Amino acid sequence: MKPIYNGMPAAELGEEGWHKPWSGGNGGNCVETMKLADGRVAVRQSSDPEGPALIYTRSEIAAFIQGAKAGKADFLVG
Repeated sequence: MKPIYNGMPAAELGEEGWHKPWSGGNGGNCVETMKLADGRVAVRQSSDPEGPALIYTRSEIAAFIQGAKAGKADFLVG
C-alpha cells in the first residue's frame, strides 16, 4: 500500500468510505471525511474529489470538533 500523506490526491484513497458529515444544503459543496485504518482522518472537498486530501491525527480532529462546539470557530461563519 502507498504511504498516506498530507496533500496527497484524495483519489488515491479510493471512493469507498467517504462521508459528508457537514453537508449544509449549499449546492453540493461539502466537506467529506474518511476515517483511515490507522485512526487518522482524511478530509477532502466534495466539489474536487480528486484534489488534495488533508490528513489529520485523531487528536487534531478531536481538538477541532471540541473547539467548534465551544464556539471557537464561530468567526468563520459570522
